[in-house]
Amino acid sequence: MRAMLVEKNVPLQSCNSFHIVAKAHSLVRIASEADVQTVVTQPEWQEFPKFVLGGGSNIVLTGDVRPVVLKVEILGKRLVQETAKAYVVEAGAGENWHDFVTWTLQQGYPGLENMALIPGTVGAAPVQNVGAYGVELQDRFESLDAVDLQTGKVFSLNAAQCAFGYRDSVFKHSSQPLGLAGRAVITRVRFHLPKPWKAVLGYADIEKKMAEAKVTQPTAQQIYQWVCDIRRAKLPDPAVIGNAGSFFKNPTVTTEQCADIIARDPKIVHYHLADGSVKLAAGWLIDACGWKGKSVGNAGVYEKQALVLVNRGGATGGEVMTLARAIQTSVYERFGIMLEPEPVVV
Repeated sequence: MRAMLVEKNVPLQSCNSFHIVAKAHSLVRIASEADVQTVVTQPEWQEFPKFVLGGGSNIVLTGDVRPVVLKVEILGKRLVQETAKAYVVEAGAGENWHDFVTWTLQQGYPGLENMALIPGTVGAAPVQNVGAYGVELQDRFESLDAVDLQTGKVFSLNAAQCAFGYRDSVFKHSSQPLGLAGRAVITRVRFHLPKPWKAVLGYADIEKKMAEAKVTQPTAQQIYQWVCDIRRAKLPDPAVIGNAGSFFKNPTVTTEQCADIIARDPKIVHYHLADGSVKLAAGWLIDACGWKGKSVGNAGVYEKQALVLVNRGGATGGEVMTLARAIQTSVYERFGIMLEPEPVVV
């Protein structure tokens, strides 16, 4: 292994969007597939557990990281193919997600605009199946390349093989033989952006922006700008206030469960899904339990959006998780629903 690739006792405060203080005992900066293969095949590193780190926007560090941290920094953006039906574009896993979305629009390849300003890297996006304002990554996904952390072999997956679900994928499950959690490093991701482009609308915030602008047929660039404005108004900038974005998944219930909750809380925010189930707004549930603006130690609930937990300055991962568990308990006791966290606890 090239000595320049390995760093010891690396501070991770700037590598996680919560800005929690922690260290990596060993950190390897991954700039290519070959770098991953080097880590896997070198005898002195083979037996060490590995932890893959992208933008650090979806993790809660509860202490120093003992596994070898593979910091993915693979760059590059390109148009792979253009057909009459779509653009296929590719990005290195280390590219910043928002910067990549911006680039696609600048190049004239619309389709990702609803997912603007989502924090994190391109490589982490399929793991979480990120989504916003009516579009999920799986809706625009073509394929990805990854390196097996056990064999060092490069492989590719299509959408079906990624087993995408709501904020879920094969990369979040460790069960054999299909689970890939902790078993692979995503290196490149390709996206299928359909032609002709069609705006994805329907969310109240976007409809409000359309009304204010007196626009009935917005362009991709307009939607992109509106989404950025909406997110900036609602969510704290991680560079200013440490956070991991939406901390809990929006729970899904049956129509009967929803009707029961509405009977007790008529104002609950909910959305009917195509499969007949109902998605509830987790932020509304948390706010209804009185958590907005409250704190546990130096970890708190953001004043403008109850779905976001923040670092008020010097928060530990333990304080964040203590707050999260207290919120879960409150919501369960009042609504009978157990909220599921989005971030990975390390």
